[in-house]
Amino acid sequence: MKQSKLFPKTSKTVSRDEVSKNAQLLVKAGFINKLMAGVYTYMPLGLRVLKKVEDIIRDEMNAIDGQEIFMPALHPYENYVTTGRENIDVLFHLESASGKKYVLGQSHEEVIVPLVKQYINSYKDLPLHLYQIQTKFRNELRAKSGILRGREFMMKDLYSFHRDSKDFDSYYEKAKVAYKNIFKRVGIGDYTYLTFASGGTFSKYSHEFQTLTPSGEDSIYLCKKCQIAINKDIIEEQNSCPECGAEKLEENKAIEVGNIFPLKTKFSKAFDLTYTDENDSKQEIVMGCYGIGLGRVLGTIVEINNDENGIIWPTDVAPFNVHLVSIDANEKADAIYSTLQKKGVEVLYDDRKESAGSRLKDADLIGIPVRLVVSKKTGDKVEMRIRKDGKTTLCTLDEVIDTINNKNV
Repeated sequence: MKQSKLFPKTSKTVSRDEVSKNAQLLVKAGFINKLMAGVYTYMPLGLRVLKKVEDIIRDEMNAIDGQEIFMPALHPYENYVTTGRENIDVLFHLESASGKKYVLGQSHEEVIVPLVKQYINSYKDLPLHLYQIQTKFRNELRAKSGILRGREFMMKDLYSFHRDSKDFDSYYEKAKVAYKNIFKRVGIGDYTYLTFASGGTFSKYSHEFQTLTPSGEDSIYLCKKCQIAINKDIIEEQNSCPECGAEKLEENKAIEVGNIFPLKTKFSKAFDLTYTDENDSKQEIVMGCYGIGLGRVLGTIVEINNDENGIIWPTDVAPFNVHLVSIDANEKADAIYSTLQKKGVEVLYDDRKESAGSRLKDADLIGIPVRLVVSKKTGDKVEMRIRKDGKTTLCTLDEVIDTINNKNV
């Protein structure tokens, strides 16, 4: 991609409304654009990152036998009456010209359970694990923190269907591992903790995945020994570590990047979703739900991977592998650009006529892992700078490719 053609350009300023670090950096660097409170457009750079986050999530969901589907965002109002959730405060309600009522999906239990009911009859049809990556709508009273808390956002939601609690418990543990893999691959695994939270009407506990950052809006209490945490909402009833019993817990600010929780038979009972067991007896189906907000993950990555100059993208989610900058050596840079592309390296090529200083500042702001500077001074080599540590070396193009392939960035 040639930067002279990239939409949009970087900016030096950002609206005063954007007080969160993720929004300030993503807007300035041209990754997102705010339409209104809690609603953003993903620009070409931002969409590239979002798609890479999506691909990682999809890999890990497929690895635990998830099957991907894509359900409607427009839901029948009567399905929410069936589950008693027609008046929950986050719902957006719609009405057609004929007076028929609808709901914009804030989650998909009211859609997926009637769907599955059409196809599950026997114990032989279970277990079943279905997921989607789709737009959700939530009527947040206080949309804030950039893309961390929005009214419209992309979410992965997986629903699992089991014949009994034992089978559910087994799958639940697999989901925990899959989530840990996701957060490690997107570059926030070292800061993200499995956190005990309230199970609401479904169970005593659910689990969140919380990423430590001073900008987080949640408070969690961390057990350093077990590397798990407790959400502040339940600290009164569970004031010690659920794993080892330790009472010395460390309070931290954090951002919730995912959650998993048992639904038990709440929704299967509402829609009479059952199966016939080996003895020809009708049994209720046990369910689980597993959610990740893609934009929230992306925003969290930025919140913890930045410095005073801009974003520092982890390798596997960066919009490009290399940011190539030509300084008075366009013919040489053109050849390097072509070679890298043939080698399968994703390159953003800054071929603009801006000053060298301005372009290098933009490279730091955008935050691609490797910056290559080509000039008359570099001769038959290139200047390679690693964004995360600032290490700069003069090297051959083959050495650059080896560095990228070995993910030493």
